[in-house]
Amino acid sequence: MALNYRSFGFQVLLGMVVGLALGLVARQIGAGPDGDLNWLATTLKTVGSIFVSLLKAIVPPLVFAAIVASIANLRALDNAARLAGQTLLWFAITALIAVSIGLAIGLIVQPGAGLHGTALAMGKADSVGGWLDFLKGLVPGNSLALSGSTKITDGSASTSISFNILQLLVITIAVGLATLKVGDKAEPFLSFVRSLLAVVRAILGWVIRLTPIGSAALIGTAIATYGWSALAQLGTFTAAIYLGLGLVLLVVYPLLLIANGLKPGPFFAKAWPAIQLAFVSRSSVGTLPVTETVTERLGVDKGYAAFAIPLASTTKMDGCASIYPALAAIFVAGFYGIPLHFIDYVLIVFVSVIGSAATAGLTGAIVMLTLTLSTLGLPLEGAGLLLAIDPILDMGRTAVNVAGQVLVGVIVAKREGILDESAYYGEGELVAA
Repeated sequence: MALNYRSFGFQVLLGMVVGLALGLVARQIGAGPDGDLNWLATTLKTVGSIFVSLLKAIVPPLVFAAIVASIANLRALDNAARLAGQTLLWFAITALIAVSIGLAIGLIVQPGAGLHGTALAMGKADSVGGWLDFLKGLVPGNSLALSGSTKITDGSASTSISFNILQLLVITIAVGLATLKVGDKAEPFLSFVRSLLAVVRAILGWVIRLTPIGSAALIGTAIATYGWSALAQLGTFTAAIYLGLGLVLLVVYPLLLIANGLKPGPFFAKAWPAIQLAFVSRSSVGTLPVTETVTERLGVDKGYAAFAIPLASTTKMDGCASIYPALAAIFVAGFYGIPLHFIDYVLIVFVSVIGSAATAGLTGAIVMLTLTLSTLGLPLEGAGLLLAIDPILDMGRTAVNVAGQVLVGVIVAKREGILDESAYYGEGELVAA
């Protein structure tokens, strides 16, 4: 197959190679005249910082718009509140299982450990709260979830304002539920939110197009600072991600089907076209038509599938929002030498289970990654290393996302008595991928 030099994946790969080369050159140049970073390392660090700042800026409006719009989709069910509740419950159950697997693998493998040294100066959590601090932290101090901090350096004070992502999640969920309660009166607001989501996703698309440049700068900075050993950790991280994805797809999902009285064979035979397309396209939303079709051909009621699958394509992300952020947080914490405590793991589970709507079916899991790192207070600069290999990771993540979306529709339909088992076990004509 000919290599597409214009493809985004190739551009990211090229950016990674360029970043490695520039990082090695910067490391060979050595320190500047005053012992500081040399001109090349400084340039790489500046470009990388700009890219990270752009990511920070886009996360709050995207989180707000995506979650409010996803919750508002429940209005289409009218009297099907039980189906909606069961669907969301199984979203949470499978997400909880997936994030638990991700945490377990991360704690065993420790993919980012062994590189702290100089990384300690790059970023460290100021404090670790207890249960009371965690509960207090959920309550927003203001309607915009803004928080301020002041630092004193060399006798001069500087104040910065930032979003508290965890509090923003609480506010957003409350607003989404309020739109359901208000009903038709909320339509003008929802129209605005949907328009905002479309605009923000367009802007995010522009930022994502800068990923090759940003990744080159960030990975170049890492190599210039830490040396070649930083790259080896990415191989361990990738293997850990695919191990977690494999366990969820090939072990957890079959067990859940068997527990609900269904054989896994027919499920994978008929769901495979959607899973395969998701692997290639790396987009849950792009796979949506095929996903909905295979779900119906598995015997799921057409009316329920029309609700569950579109909702799942924006909020049901076992790969992107559960396994990946859990392992990514452990990787970044280990890379920067920042210890994680029990409450941090609780936060990872919390964000993974209720925050998956933030991924909004986008190609890649950039939003969920930055959301998790922000919630834990981990340096977002660590995201640059992972973005460099994101296309490789995203293929497996999206395939698991889509498989989980079909799985929940089948399980809920089975439990609610609206699954046509003759269609589930029948031959049926598969959708061409």
